[in-house]
Amino acid sequence: MKSVALALGGGGARGIAHIAVFETLDEMGIRPTAIAGTSIGALLGAAYASGMSGKDIRRHVTALANDRSGLFRKLLAARAGGSLGSIITSGFRSATLIDAEKFCAQFLPTAVPSDFEQLAIPLTVIASDLYARREAAISKGPLRSAVAASMAIPGMSRPVLFEGRVLVDGGATNPLPFDKLRDKADIVIAVDVAGRPAQAKSEIPNALETYLATILVMAETIIEEKLRHGGPDITLRPNVGVFRTLDFLRVGAILRAAEPTKTELREKLSQLLL
Repeated sequence: MKSVALALGGGGARGIAHIAVFETLDEMGIRPTAIAGTSIGALLGAAYASGMSGKDIRRHVTALANDRSGLFRKLLAARAGGSLGSIITSGFRSATLIDAEKFCAQFLPTAVPSDFEQLAIPLTVIASDLYARREAAISKGPLRSAVAASMAIPGMSRPVLFEGRVLVDGGATNPLPFDKLRDKADIVIAVDVAGRPAQAKSEIPNALETYLATILVMAETIIEEKLRHGGPDITLRPNVGVFRTLDFLRVGAILRAAEPTKTELREKLSQLLL
């Protein structure tokens, strides 16, 4: 059988749609030879690369969303300004920032190992080197720190110091890293969860929504430019544009919206495997 590699994009809560792709590959009996992920794609990619099934990951994220009190306790524990003393001395400036490494410690499944070498499937995590102003593709070393760096959205999460480099969200440089897989499989599947706009809008968003939407504008611009220079064999765009970046409590609705992606992937992949 031809080999398959999987590129998982960033998009906040919309990235939960990746689970539908995992489940389809499981149902078809296909195990990727390599995975590359950015931001939420790095987090879920790490879970899948660890050997968890798509259904295992579905159960994990559903349980998190359904336990709202537990969810907020985890978020509180992931604050960058964890202690009362540090919040006071910083003048509350860091109290609302998330420590990305603490976040990963709270939300990553326990099945995800501490090092890349322990994964069942080779994984490349994309972050952005803040001072070198370029992409940082990580495939060895401390896995959880790499995933944290890939998810460290500027202004919301504190940057991550990783092996001497200050790293932030991978979406700033490579929001859909299919280019990292071209020589690693016969068929490359890319999952773009940035989400096309559901409809035209005219209301003025608040500052946070404006910031997060602007990140999506930049991500889509980067992706479109990359596609001009050669795209993956299959590009999937789950219909999740109606959801906001921080809609993590809407796991069930996002998974239902992603369900048609299963049929699309099965049909397209079956043709390429002939």
